[in-house]
Amino acid sequence: MENYSAIVLAAGEGSRLRPLTRHRPKPMLPVATRPVLECVFDELLEAGITDLTVVVGYGRERVQSHFGPTYRNVPIRYVTQEKQLGSGHALLQAADAVDGPCLVVNGDQLVDRRIVSDVLAGHDGDATLGLIHRRDVSEYGGVLLDDDGTVDEIVERPRDDRNYLLNAGVYALEPDVFETIRAAEPRAGEHSLTDGLSALLDSGATVTGVVSEGVWVDATYPWDLLALADAAFEHGFADTQVADSARVHETATLVEPVVVAEDCVVGPGAVVGPGTCLGENVTVGANAVVEGSAVDADTRLGPTVSLRDCVTGRGVRIGAGSTVVGGPGDVQIEGTVHRNRRLGAVLADRVTDEGGVTYAPGAVVGSSAVVHAGSTVRGTVAADVEVRG
Repeated sequence: MENYSAIVLAAGEGSRLRPLTRHRPKPMLPVATRPVLECVFDELLEAGITDLTVVVGYGRERVQSHFGPTYRNVPIRYVTQEKQLGSGHALLQAADAVDGPCLVVNGDQLVDRRIVSDVLAGHDGDATLGLIHRRDVSEYGGVLLDDDGTVDEIVERPRDDRNYLLNAGVYALEPDVFETIRAAEPRAGEHSLTDGLSALLDSGATVTGVVSEGVWVDATYPWDLLALADAAFEHGFADTQVADSARVHETATLVEPVVVAEDCVVGPGAVVGPGTCLGENVTVGANAVVEGSAVDADTRLGPTVSLRDCVTGRGVRIGAGSTVVGGPGDVQIEGTVHRNRRLGAVLADRVTDEGGVTYAPGAVVGSSAVVHAGSTVRGTVAADVEVRG
């Protein structure tokens, strides 16, 4: 399977990751300071992919301006999904970009080269699915295999206790598959790729599954970004790194694993890590403590700030003495309360904290909100509002 093209689906917003996706698509959220999509590209290229077609949609300018026309000397073709009408619809926008068998992969999930290589090596029939063992697949796609390795059934978010494998969102497809996906009936106005593959099964086509030991991690909710960073360190997607342009005071302490990106400043007496990622141009004030947190670019942390299990967007300002006490906490997402999640707080892009603020576990603060000095923040705070007391 030489000279394989890959179609990378990167058009979605990631609504359950709001407010972090208010100004950028999910594939551009950071994993150890690099966009998820960049990690996906690296793994594809290391597995031998020689051509990239990327389906963009929500926030497409952020994707295209970041990567441009090539990545590591591999050409990128961009195809636009004007309306988010499902993964199958997204794939169909790229149908004319390939003229032979192709690999399809989700651009918003951390997937390593072993899964890609296993699918390419094991491709047989009309379609081949990359699968992994996972105890609970109820939030994702489940696949049942026959003894000969052919797919028996594909079930989205299964609720029964059958022995499912998890669909890792890596597919090798023959060109004829596109027409079957196009003909599949939409549900709730969306064309799902897995519905298209189920229709392929029903047509009598040969759909096989390859079980891989590769690493797969998804970020569905804000707290998953912390798990994503942990997985990146654990499995080699990221290593402890301090950029040459970063300035770390001689009395500061960095506790591995940690990433300190370009132009960061870590002040005297500060402690950063373990499990912490500082994006470009982050400032950590004197005697601050940042542990198990993902701090995005251009953020300023004042003196004696304490952050644990915290996720910030870009351009956040946290004043002196503010505290994120850390998880677990209860987090409300789209009207549903998720209990006991590892999340101290989410502070979205351009939040301003005037100092002396305490964040209860699970607090979520929307973009450009202002939290006045001495406040206590609980629950969800909408974008562009002020919090007092």
